Amino acid sequence: MFSRISALVSHRQYFFTQILARGCSTNSGEGKIKSILQQKFPKAKVIEVVDISGGCGAMYDITVEAPELKGLNIVKQHRMVNEALKEEIKDMHGLRINTSVPS
Repeated sequence: MFSRISALVSHRQYFFTQILARGCSTNSGEGKIKSILQQKFPKAKVIEVVDISGGCGAMYDITVEAPELKGLNIVKQHRMVNEALKEEIKDMHGLRINTSVPS
C-alpha cells in the first residue's frame, strides 16, 4: 500500500515539476493541435481545442465534429484523434476528447 502511495506522490511531483518548467504562460499548443486535426479531418465542421491546464499545455479538451467519423463507434473515433496527435500526446498529462458526426 505504501509503495502505491509513494508512486502516486512521485507522479504528482513530476507532473507539477513539468508544469512549473513550462512556465504556465500563453500556449501555442492549442493552435498546433488544431492545425494537426484540421489536416486529419479536412471536412470537419467543428474543431475546438482548449488548454484546460491553465495555459501549460499539460491537458486539453478537444472537440471534433467531422463527417470522416461517420459509421465509426466512439472508441474508433477517439482512436483517430489519438493517432493524429500521437507525438503531441507524449508531452501531455491528460486529454479529454469529444467527437461527433455533423447532422
